[in-house]
Amino acid sequence: MYSRSSAPSAKQIPTSALYLFLFLTFLITWGVIGSYIIVPDLAVGIFGEISGSHPLFFLATWSPAIAAFGIVYLHGGVSGIRAFLARLLMWRGSWGWTAFILVVIPLVFVAGSLTKGGPVLAPIPPEGAGAVVAVLFMMLFLGPVEEFGWRGVMQPMLQRHVAPLWAGIIIGATWGVWHLPAFFLAGVVFADWNFLPFFIGNITLAVLVTPIFNSARGSLLWPMLFHWQLINPFWADAQPWDTWLLVAVAVGVVWWNRDTMFTRDGAVTEVIPATPGTARQSSE
Repeated sequence: MYSRSSAPSAKQIPTSALYLFLFLTFLITWGVIGSYIIVPDLAVGIFGEISGSHPLFFLATWSPAIAAFGIVYLHGGVSGIRAFLARLLMWRGSWGWTAFILVVIPLVFVAGSLTKGGPVLAPIPPEGAGAVVAVLFMMLFLGPVEEFGWRGVMQPMLQRHVAPLWAGIIIGATWGVWHLPAFFLAGVVFADWNFLPFFIGNITLAVLVTPIFNSARGSLLWPMLFHWQLINPFWADAQPWDTWLLVAVAVGVVWWNRDTMFTRDGAVTEVIPATPGTARQSSE
């Protein structure tokens, strides 16, 4: 018999909870951003101009995490939250994937920028490199926090039913559509981007992080570091070339890991780890 004080297992969170996760995620983000699109004067009058550092922008960005923690608490209580957070401490991973995150991803951005005639790195602002470092650490509390939802909840649930490759594609498409309202919002970086390359890029990135996630046994630390690297302010604007280069890299990664990307064997399916240090398959 399950109790909130007992050791949680994957069976406590049914896959049907994914619908609630998606509903809450889109409700919060589209509600916040939509208010600035549909009734901009009213939203600005009440909350002020929206920007990448506005508290409501953080709220909109954190919606996957908010939804994830809500679902985990609903099904696992406080002990479930603790076990869920323990996935942040699962730091052991492959040296190959570490090099991929720290070396290959930056090279893609550098190559993409150079291809379009841009600089190797983003220009240092008049405030100096310290300002860029400050933005870098602020970014740690934006995009990477999303991974509590995308990799923390959605990836394991999908991998109960489909191979990791298809789970990554579904998450990437969802992730892209979730960003859509921001492309109609002035004052944020998305307003200057083209949606189609961004959408393709989201699918590509979700596929790329999938073998990293499964190799690290459901760790949330490595997907967060991967996400942080993607929004590193030191990288110059490389769109759309970074997208096409990442697509080529993803094709190679999928082929190299084809034994694990096209089969559910060994895929992480637990949202709340049943035992410390692993979030592998449940007994379902």
